Amino acid sequence: MKIYHNPRCSKSRQTLELLQNAGHQPEVVEYLKTPPTASDLRDLLQMLNLQPEQLLRKGEQLYKDKYKGQQLTNEEWITVMTENPVLIERPIVVKDNKAVLGRPPENVLSIL
Repeated sequence: MKIYHNPRCSKSRQTLELLQNAGHQPEVVEYLKTPPTASDLRDLLQMLNLQPEQLLRKGEQLYKDKYKGQQLTNEEWITVMTENPVLIERPIVVKDNKAVLGRPPENVLSIL
């Protein structure tokens, strides 16, 4: 099990705590320090059944200033996220080739 985690995010901390309280010790990937590759993002998107634009944090100032309203291809959005990991929605929990977005944190219970 793996969690793409931002320790400064309350939802990410709550999701990690929920996993730990359920007896799991996931591999913690602080994705702002170790961003996923384009290939990693493609895999995550497939497991999440999302399009790249659906995984963007559209409330981030960077998105509002630079990307809001732009019509980019899926590959271009993936490049944007690899270059600006702050724009990736979090947390993402992966287990056995399944992934779920921990918003709300209880969503992760579906793959435990």
